[in-house]
Amino acid sequence: QVQLVESGGGLVQAGGSLRLSCAASGRTFSSYAMGWFRQAPGKEREFVAAITWSGGSTSYADSLKGRFTISRDNAKNTAYLQMNSLKAEDTAIYYCAAKRAPYLWLFVRSVDYDYWGQGTQVTVSS
Repeated sequence: QVQLVESGGGLVQAGGSLRLSCAASGRTFSSYAMGWFRQAPGKEREFVAAITWSGGSTSYADSLKGRFTISRDNAKNTAYLQMNSLKAEDTAIYYCAAKRAPYLWLFVRSVDYDYWGQGTQVTVSS
């Protein structure tokens, strides 16, 4: 089992940057594909980005390409989401998720993930 804890959220002005971290427990973090999702008030949870266990492949929501970057450091059991040029519409609770995936798979649907963090609030002021 994996426990995930997000951090790095906060209040930022439009145009600013934040880097979210997702710290995972356990010694098999490198066996898990990771993903980031977000949920704004009154909206459904939506896919943000995903990364394979090796970090060699990534996927992004089309609307976020070029502004957000997902990465991971398996030695630190941590995944990251670098968010640049933030907009007011990026305001949401951001969640990281994990799914055991021994092959070079990544997942863009929330239903595919087995473990979730508690979320971290990102608020972008315009």
